[in-house]
Amino acid sequence: MTFSITHKLPARGVFALALLSLLFGPAIFSPAARAQDQSQNQSQAQSQDHIVSSQTLQRQVETTSAKRQDNIDTLNRVLSTPIAERAMQSKHIDATKVRTAIPTLSDAELANLAARANDAQQKFAAGLIGTGLLVVILLAIIVIIVVAAIH
Repeated sequence: MTFSITHKLPARGVFALALLSLLFGPAIFSPAARAQDQSQNQSQAQSQDHIVSSQTLQRQVETTSAKRQDNIDTLNRVLSTPIAERAMQSKHIDATKVRTAIPTLSDAELANLAARANDAQQKFAAGLIGTGLLVVILLAIIVIIVVAAIH
């Protein structure tokens, strides 16, 4: 029985594969090698999972929390001024409800409103804006707080 050259190529491929598996098979397919590979993969995955240290995360949480509290304090301070109190009374707005709604705002909303309130108060203190415009700005901030708290 004779084989053509095309039939001999697959036989050579099988022979080469068998030879490679005999030479390298124990290193690749042994349970100890697989266990070692798995432990290396797990340690690499764990080190990649913990790229940021717990101390860094703790500091970030503390910083974010402190910024949030500063923004809440700023809004409460600005809304406790006599001008803001009179503006809320004249528009029949319950100041307690507004102050209660402040902590329900998101971090971004708090930061935005606190910056605007600070800016308005500084401009008023510098004489750049009058009482009327300050009252309008404060009422706008109050309305935003109330609307954001509702939604």
